[in-house]
Amino acid sequence: MKVRAILLAGALAMAGQAAAQDTGARQLTAHEQRVRDIYRTIIAFRSAAGHDQVDDEVAYLKGRLAEAGFAAEDLMVTDYDSNGNATQGLIVRYRGDGSSGEKPIVLLAHMDVVDALPEDWERDPFTLVEEDGYFFGRGTQDNKYGVANLTGTFIRLKEEGWVPNRDLYLAFSGDEETGMISTRAQAKWVAENVDPAYVLNSDAGGIGLADDFSPIAQQVQLAEKTYVTFDITATNPGGHSSRPRPDNAIYDLAAALTRISDLQFPVRESELTRSYFAAMGQSIPGALGAAMRTFAADPSDAAAIATISADPGFVGTLRTTCVATMLKAGHAENALPQSAGATVNCRVFPGEGVASVKAALEQAIGNGAISVTQRAEATESAMSSFPDEVRDALAKSLAARFGKPIPMVPTMSSGGTDGMHYRALGYDTIAIGAGASRSQDIFAHGLNERMRVDAFYAGLDHWSIVLKDLAGG
Repeated sequence: MKVRAILLAGALAMAGQAAAQDTGARQLTAHEQRVRDIYRTIIAFRSAAGHDQVDDEVAYLKGRLAEAGFAAEDLMVTDYDSNGNATQGLIVRYRGDGSSGEKPIVLLAHMDVVDALPEDWERDPFTLVEEDGYFFGRGTQDNKYGVANLTGTFIRLKEEGWVPNRDLYLAFSGDEETGMISTRAQAKWVAENVDPAYVLNSDAGGIGLADDFSPIAQQVQLAEKTYVTFDITATNPGGHSSRPRPDNAIYDLAAALTRISDLQFPVRESELTRSYFAAMGQSIPGALGAAMRTFAADPSDAAAIATISADPGFVGTLRTTCVATMLKAGHAENALPQSAGATVNCRVFPGEGVASVKAALEQAIGNGAISVTQRAEATESAMSSFPDEVRDALAKSLAARFGKPIPMVPTMSSGGTDGMHYRALGYDTIAIGAGASRSQDIFAHGLNERMRVDAFYAGLDHWSIVLKDLAGG
């Protein structure tokens, strides 16, 4: 038995033991216990680039689905090389009877995570910990809740004997957080072999909660900014550190980064972002909410723009943003640096164009000796529509969850998801994740990522209600 197989067996055993220990006073239904077990087990896989554990996660998920009755031919595992890292994807077909005559629906989630260093966290990031009303662990929000919830939903519906009136597909990618090689390949396969009516994404959207955990609105992601990374590089002949030159690659790079930090891209707006700010401004108190309402009415209002721009949670909805995220310079402590480089990650407002952003960076730097190189191909995608049938199904899920209608607010994500590649191929992609969080509880990609325990359980009927409404109840 290979080492990773032993680790997998150990993870499953520990998950079973811990599940019996920390359910506390809450009496879990069979479905709640199943999804919790799946959640715990997949969080234990360090499915970040360089750790080669996505395939273990795939094997586990495939096994759970096979046990539930999904045929081998409906569980497609594919291998990919993502920037030198082996990864896998998983596509699951839930066969319908075709009685509706409607095209299939594809549902998205990603199995990989941004890596987490255990020594930096307060708890082991790859052990699901329940504490103070939260689940802690890498991927608890992004996006292993989506993976666990969708997997558990397919299993529950299969056990119920439910037969949809059209095919449903899960498309779980293995490198959404890095190269998106699996995503691109899956999107291409879906276009060529499935041609869905539309795509539903679990990795965005979600319910915004107020400070008292009451629901504000269900965000419905219909667009996302273009993700692109540039390498900023200064070079120099170098030399001995005892003989400093008037020019220095590190100083030149530092000056370039200072200019980039001062670069502010122009404010952009669309019908989607105006309607988003108009709706959110009704729920957010104080100056920020007032600024949102003002911007929705007059996108040129300078005071409103300044107030929104000062909030990291909302500045990305106003404009293209670029920020330095990594540095590399020098080769010896007693030598002048021959090169100094920085990674600058940009999120481009739809329609602005990657080429214009590169030109703006070069102009801001103002030094032709410093190169600005785009690291990889960028995927630019248009805004999706919000089909009436999806709107109606989502409204039913929200009403069942909260006992009353909840506003549904179309949004544009500042971050990138698998959805961009399906939009780029012409498919409406609607992100309606089941998660619910206050803004101060969002730690995706950061330390001590968490999810409210009550929100975890409250979202477990979400996909069943949506799918039964869309594919025959």
